[in-house]
Amino acid sequence: MIMPAPFYPGPSIEYNKEIPLSKDQFIEALTKLGNERYHSLHPFHKLLHTGQLSFSQVQAWALNRFYYQWSIPRKDLTLMARINDVKLRLEWRSRVIDHEGDIDGSGGISRYLQLCETLKLDIDYVKSCKGLLPATKFAVDAYVNFVENKSLLEGIASSLTEIYAPAIHQERIAGLSKHYDWASDYALAYFKKRINQARKDVEFGREWVINNALTRSDQEAVLNAVKFKTEVLWAQLDALYHSYVIPGNIPPGCFVPEGFKSKKVVK
Repeated sequence: MIMPAPFYPGPSIEYNKEIPLSKDQFIEALTKLGNERYHSLHPFHKLLHTGQLSFSQVQAWALNRFYYQWSIPRKDLTLMARINDVKLRLEWRSRVIDHEGDIDGSGGISRYLQLCETLKLDIDYVKSCKGLLPATKFAVDAYVNFVENKSLLEGIASSLTEIYAPAIHQERIAGLSKHYDWASDYALAYFKKRINQARKDVEFGREWVINNALTRSDQEAVLNAVKFKTEVLWAQLDALYHSYVIPGNIPPGCFVPEGFKSKKVVK
């Protein structure tokens, strides 16, 4: 049974008596996390955005990333189930609609599947999630579990990697469009739409967290939640790099692209 979330994580012995950061210092600390830890810095993304991945490697990325995209509404609905404030639930609901769509279902997930379609992936196979790397599933499920078990402040704060998202979407659109023939407007529709959606979500989420993280202990809990989320994102790319780039060890039962013969498959 999902229980209402405690608003605050509780005082930290380490920071309980320290003076809170000013608003500018708090924002600077959040920005620093992104500059040092966001997955835009990962070698796999550098290869992707500079056209150095093969078609098969991009297929593997898109297939595994689908599980993250599909799970974002799971995460948001889990968080909403723990929110007592009706106004806050209504505000957060737009995120679910952004990804799943309303009655017509034409949301971000359907747009993301346009990328998978363009990459000649079997859509039923993608949606089955049968070919996922184990680390993809473990990392994404850990994110859902985080918002189910942490305080409301930490759960909402874990979404603040959206602060850094518009920049990586722009970099991705520019890089894929330049280097890959398949990167049409149709294929990249999800990322193009998310630029403005992410900015909108950031404006609300960042202000809500800043206004409600009143103590230094609260602020450190927020920073740790954002750090955790960057690790969720980074772990997924580590798995992709290890499986499909170097050394190329694909775990049993995971997606093996057609013609992917130059890499070793672990049996």
